[in-house]
Amino acid sequence: MLRKKRCVAMLLAGGQGTRLGILTSNMAKPAVPYGGKYRIIDFPLSNCSNSGIDTVGVLTQFRPLELNAYIASGAPWDLDVSFGGVYVLPPYQTGKTGEWYSGTANAIYQNLAFIAQYDPDYVLILSGDHIYKMDYAAMVQHHEDTNADVTIAVRQVPWEEASRFGIMNTDAEGNIVEFEEKPKNPKSNNASMGVYVFTWEKLRKYLIEDEANPESSNDFGKNIIPTMLADGQHMVAYSFNDYWKDVGTIESLWEANMDLLAEKPEIDLHDKNNRIYARNMGMIPQYIAPDAKVDNCLITEGCEVYGDATHSILSSGSVVEKGAKVIDSVIFPGARIKSGAVVRRAIVAENAVICGGAAVGEDTGDIAVVGNGVTVPEGTVIKAGEQFA
Repeated sequence: MLRKKRCVAMLLAGGQGTRLGILTSNMAKPAVPYGGKYRIIDFPLSNCSNSGIDTVGVLTQFRPLELNAYIASGAPWDLDVSFGGVYVLPPYQTGKTGEWYSGTANAIYQNLAFIAQYDPDYVLILSGDHIYKMDYAAMVQHHEDTNADVTIAVRQVPWEEASRFGIMNTDAEGNIVEFEEKPKNPKSNNASMGVYVFTWEKLRKYLIEDEANPESSNDFGKNIIPTMLADGQHMVAYSFNDYWKDVGTIESLWEANMDLLAEKPEIDLHDKNNRIYARNMGMIPQYIAPDAKVDNCLITEGCEVYGDATHSILSSGSVVEKGAKVIDSVIFPGARIKSGAVVRRAIVAENAVICGGAAVGEDTGDIAVVGNGVTVPEGTVIKAGEQFA
């Protein structure tokens, strides 16, 4: 008897993330650390696990090594099941042909055979660069209840920001009647979150037709969604009103980390019934020295704090030496802030070293960034908005 899945998830995780600058110079955007102990990809993977979706294809492309190693068997997210599980799906050659993923739709098209082996009723399409908690099972159920061909998650954004998003205009029943890509004068503020549930047969049909169209850019937002809408397919909006953050820029990544330090954070990472799972590297407990000064910080296992840390995120294995100061900053795993260094409103990437007398960032202005594995020499001054690689 043929075994099948009700829903298979496909996670688009191959983006280069150029707007994150030097933070993604040697890794894919979904592998970027967040919140002290997580990486961005932990959120959609955990959402799948918490939603009972145990088959996930992770589509990688740009510098996938760290992401591949991090996901491994999928055990931290309980995605190491015998029929299903998590699979890393890079572009590959078939015979004499082979090509990079040319767009989000083309990436899914190249993996139709992966989906087909599970013969699912529905396919969930996800992005790998958002911070949020979501019950995908409820969205899939809504899709089924409304007999939709595609369901698109939407979130109301401030009207003044609506022109930055793809906007879904709906009727009174929540059916999508119009799609506007970054409209100058938006008719609604229902922004697409880039989370889709497709009925499998409709998805396959439109992907095959889109691939055959030489004029298409093979993108869901630019091609698949508008084509289905023009064809009169049943398209439904699914409202999501909880915390959601697109961390595609330095500023938004910094803001998402700072959000965790609010008196009542909008996203609860301490909810034991709806956890975000991460790959634990077996770090030792954190240590805060008797004369260290720590105020409103998120401090992860393996941290050592001997100096001053204020309103900052200190990731696993990072060290703040005696005489060092870290203020309003995000320190990635393994970074070391040496005695006499001052870090303000900055992101210091993995295994970087800030030597004594160095000053990174300023009290105001854009976020300063230090790249992966970089040593900032003694006395160096990195101004607001500068990236040091």
